[in-house]
Amino acid sequence: MDDEKPITEQAMDTITSAVEATKDAAVTAVKQVRKAAKKVAKKVGPKKTSKKKAKKKAKTSSKKAAKKTAKKAGKTSAKKAAKKAVKKAVKKKKAKKAKR
Repeated sequence: MDDEKPITEQAMDTITSAVEATKDAAVTAVKQVRKAAKKVAKKVGPKKTSKKKAKKKAKTSSKKAAKKTAKKAGKTSAKKAAKKAVKKAVKKKKAKKAKR
């Protein structure tokens, strides 16, 4: 310590330098935390798809949906047709028996 300066002034200088050092350390820590948070957000967050990919995805999904609905409609119509055919056959048999 400097003997020529009063003790209070020396104490104030020490406190001031400690505060500045703490402030600098805090600023550095905040910067590092922000940088790390950005890295994590990039890895965790949803990735942006390009417009071309989005269009292609939309096309394929709509095509798939159309195929599914067509398939379903085909199946249901086939089932209905089969049921109708069975009913007709049963009616014909009953009609033949009734004629005898």
